[in-house]
Amino acid sequence: MAGGEENYYGKHGTPQKYDPTFKGPIYDRGCTDIICCILLMVAVLGYVAVGVVAWTQGDPRKVIYPTDSRGQFCGQKGTPNENKPFLFYFNIMKCASPSVLLEFQCPTTQICVEKCPDRYLTYLQASAENVEYYKQFCVPGFKNLKKSAPEVLKDGDCPAMITPSKPLARRCLPAISAKKGVIMVGNQTTFDDGRGQKRNVTDLVEGAKKANVVLEARQVAMRIFEDYTVSWYWIILGLVISMVVSLIFIVLLRFLAGIMVWVMIVLVILVLGYGIFHCYMEYAALKGQAGSDVSLTDLGFQTDLRVYLHLRQTWLAFMIILCITEVIIILLLIFLRKRILIAIALIKEASRAIGHVMTSLLFPLCTFFLVCLCIAYWASTAVFLSTSNESVYKVFNESKCNYTGTRCNPETFNTSSIVKQCPDARCLFAFYGGETAYHKYLIVFQIYNTFMFFWLANFVIALGQVTLAGAFASYYWAFKKPDDMPAFPLFSSFGRALRYHTGSLAFGSLILALVQIIRVILEYLDHRLKAAENKFAKFLLTCL
Repeated sequence: MAGGEENYYGKHGTPQKYDPTFKGPIYDRGCTDIICCILLMVAVLGYVAVGVVAWTQGDPRKVIYPTDSRGQFCGQKGTPNENKPFLFYFNIMKCASPSVLLEFQCPTTQICVEKCPDRYLTYLQASAENVEYYKQFCVPGFKNLKKSAPEVLKDGDCPAMITPSKPLARRCLPAISAKKGVIMVGNQTTFDDGRGQKRNVTDLVEGAKKANVVLEARQVAMRIFEDYTVSWYWIILGLVISMVVSLIFIVLLRFLAGIMVWVMIVLVILVLGYGIFHCYMEYAALKGQAGSDVSLTDLGFQTDLRVYLHLRQTWLAFMIILCITEVIIILLLIFLRKRILIAIALIKEASRAIGHVMTSLLFPLCTFFLVCLCIAYWASTAVFLSTSNESVYKVFNESKCNYTGTRCNPETFNTSSIVKQCPDARCLFAFYGGETAYHKYLIVFQIYNTFMFFWLANFVIALGQVTLAGAFASYYWAFKKPDDMPAFPLFSSFGRALRYHTGSLAFGSLILALVQIIRVILEYLDHRLKAAENKFAKFLLTCL
């Protein structure tokens, strides 16, 4: 017997004697992945620098307010356009030009107006009867009513015609409607373009579609922001209610885990059983009704899904699906009953652990707050970066002109040589841009902003997971619970995570951030190259 014990200890080593003061391998503990920790700190400092520069250079008004051809904001308080919140296009049909996709600006004069036009009217018609109404859609300062109509249209003082419009994203776009499949604007399918030609309203529709190219990305962001500002208190109320319900559920699990699990399983079986009964009753009730025996394949796809509820085959399919689901759940319940008992025991033990680490119920709020902080910093920095450009004016011309698309100065344009060579040329606001080093690298700053958002968000989530894991590890490895546990296990775990494992957390979140930023870029490229069906990009997206 003694020889056997000696042989056993010689093979596996001498057994460790119980030491009540042993608290784990904490004496030789050191920091991990120090290089990644330093890299994260440097990246955060650079991120702060990018944010400060963006906030000093950016102007969020460029996102909120539309801009006219002079680069002035529509509807901004304290400006001449304070009471003119809507942007009006002189000739929205020019927005159908391919140059819109390149310049993100319609090659037509745009002014701020108090309200959008509500009727069809040409300048020739208005000069005879509705001059005062029409004048509000001319360029500011136009008062020379004695000027002949051809001169007014040639100088671009007034639009050749106006059409019924409705404000959309603070822009006057054609009031499009459809009756019996026919597209109309203002209850008409044709209109006078003010130059003696009859045009189809589809020309207006095409122009409006291309004008929306400028608005799409901006309006998505603004709608999300406006939704949050309007309904933020409902969101907070929903979060509070869900938190309270979750707390009650966790407390009940500690004392009634077995009962609650079995009750939920039985309720699922009963609900599925009632669903089978209801489907059978609907199936039987439709017997003999006209049109109820039509097959799904004969009916085909219908946009109104309620049509399918009038078919017996639909309810038969629902009943078969529910029966199969019911049988599968009952079989799983029979064969996995022992596993369910083990799961109930684990739930009880987890509830006891939460009872000894009650602060773990509130700690996810801290993680949620930090993630929201990352989102807010990223969003605000992105908005300020995208609005830190300068107003760029370019030459727009209807006829052929060598200066078309070149930059110009609206203050000196009328006295420049361009007007002499291209009489119908206009110096209009094109977009926001710039030629300085800062403006040239704006796209790089935006990519860096997105990358740092992914990195910090993943770091915060990882920090929360490691903190909770360390806190519950204190409970799991305690020999005498809760005497051998730290006084504040969650705060102790949080301190250990920051002191010793910041580098490892930064390294893991860096890998995730790199994968996510690559995926975002590939998804953008895939969206841009969708028509080309780029297989290589799809392959990379599938892998990532």
